[in-house]
Amino acid sequence: MTGRLTVWGVHMGEHVGTRPVENGYVSIGWAKLGDLRAYSDREAFKSALADCYPEKKAGSRPVDAGILYRFTHQMKAGDIVVYPSKHDRMVNIGRFTGETDYVADDQDGYPNRRRVEWLGHFPRNDFSQSALNEIGAFITVFLIQGHAGEFLAKVGAQPYQAEPVPTDLAPEEVADDDAATVGVSRQAEMTTGDFIIRQITGKLSGYEFEELVAHLLECMGYTARVTPRSGDGGVDVIAHRDKLGFEPPILKVQCKRKTDQTPRPEVDQLLGTLGDGEFGLFVSLGSFSRQAVELERNRPKLRLIDGEQFVELLLEHYGRLSPRYRSIIPLKQIYVPDLQG
Repeated sequence: MTGRLTVWGVHMGEHVGTRPVENGYVSIGWAKLGDLRAYSDREAFKSALADCYPEKKAGSRPVDAGILYRFTHQMKAGDIVVYPSKHDRMVNIGRFTGETDYVADDQDGYPNRRRVEWLGHFPRNDFSQSALNEIGAFITVFLIQGHAGEFLAKVGAQPYQAEPVPTDLAPEEVADDDAATVGVSRQAEMTTGDFIIRQITGKLSGYEFEELVAHLLECMGYTARVTPRSGDGGVDVIAHRDKLGFEPPILKVQCKRKTDQTPRPEVDQLLGTLGDGEFGLFVSLGSFSRQAVELERNRPKLRLIDGEQFVELLLEHYGRLSPRYRSIIPLKQIYVPDLQG
C-alpha cells in the first residue's frame, strides 16, 4: 500500500475509564465552545477561545486552536489513532470511521467525539521505550511520525509510504512553558512506571515477583510469607499484622507478573479461597477487566492492585526496599515541579 496513511495520537484523562474503548470513540473537552463543527478554521477557534476561556494565557490560544482544528477538520476516515490510556496502561489502536458526535451531557466533560473502530489493545510493555516517549507528548492531539510503523505493525497494517506531513501542523507543537512543564512531569511519571515494570518482567521470575510483593507488604508493616510453589490454590502470599498470623485480618494475595488484562474468573478464584476474617488482594502488573473492577466495588473483602497502583506503592516505599530490589530497580530521585495545585 502506498500513499498517505496518517497516524494520530489522542490523550484523554484517567477519569474516562474504559468508556471510550467500550463505546468506540475518542473525545476532547472544551465544553464551553459547544459543538466544534461550528468553527471552520483556526482563526474562528482562536476567537472563540478568547471569548469562552478569557482566563487562559493569550500565548496558548494558537496551540489550543491547532489542537481543536486537527481534531475537527484534519482527522479523516481511515486514519489510524493511538490512544494511550492512563486508566489501565493499555495502548489502544483503532481506525477513524469518519463519524463525529457532540454529546452535550457527556459525563466526562468531553462532549466532542470522533468514532473509532478499535483494532487492538496492547500493554505498554509491548512497545519500545522510544515509541512510548513519542506518544507521551503533552499535547492532547498530535501526529505520530517517528514510530508510526511500530504501532501499525501491531494491528497488522501493511508497510506504507507516508507523504510529507503538512507544514502547517508544525507550529502547533510549541506550547507555553507551563503546559510543557506539566507535560514533562506527566511523561516522567509514565516513563518511570514503564522502567519499573520492564525491570520486573525482565529480571524476576513469577515466583520472584511473589517474593517482591511479600517484601513490599513487609515494608508496609505486614508480616508476609510466600506460599509453596505448588498446591497454593491461587494464593501466592499470605500476610497479617501479628507475628504469628493467628489474628484477623489475614490477607490472601494472588500475584500476576503479566502486563495484559486480568479477567473476572481469575479474581473469582481468589475469592473462593477466603474464609472468615480473610481478605483477598490481587496484584497484577497489568490491568483488570471492567467485570473484575465491578466485582471489587461490590466485595468489601477484595482489593485489586493494577500495574499503575503497584508502581505507586513501590515508589512510596522505595526507601525501605532491600538493597537487592533497589539494585534490580535502580531509581534516582529528581525534582519535577507540580503546576496543577
